[in-house]
Amino acid sequence: MFQNLRNEKGFSLIELLVVVVIIAILATIAVPIYMNYVRQARATEAQSAIAAIRQTYRVHLQTYGSTETYDVEGALEDAHLGNRTKKNWEFEVVGNPPKKYIATSTAEFPGGEGKQVWYDVDEAEYHGYGIDDEVEGEEEFLD
Repeated sequence: MFQNLRNEKGFSLIELLVVVVIIAILATIAVPIYMNYVRQARATEAQSAIAAIRQTYRVHLQTYGSTETYDVEGALEDAHLGNRTKKNWEFEVVGNPPKKYIATSTAEFPGGEGKQVWYDVDEAEYHGYGIDDEVEGEEEFLD
C-alpha cells in the first residue's frame, strides 16, 4: 500500500513556494506600472476636453478679436463635450487671452475628486494628474 504512494508524481512544497514567490515579484513590478497607465488614460479625457476648449477660445479670438466676453460655459457649449466628461471634470480658464486651462476632477470621477490637469500656454505643455506622475521605482524596471 505505501509502495503505491511513493511512486505518486506531484509538486513539492518548495516548488510551489518558489512559484508563489516568482508571481509575487512579478506583481510588485507590474501593478504600479499598470496603475500609472490607468492614471494616464484617465488624464487623457481631460487633455482632450482642454484641447477642445482651447480650440473654441482660438476661434472666438479670431472671430471677435477678444476673449473678454467669452467664458468657460460658452466654450463648453461650443466644444460639444460629452455628458460624462462634463460630470467628471470642472473647467477653468485663466487669463485674457487665456494663459492656462485647468480641469479639476469632480466626485463622479473614478480616480477621485480634486485631481487637476492643466495646459500652460507659455510652455505649450500639459501638467498634473497622470502626466507628471512618476511611479516610484518604475524607471529602474524600464531600463
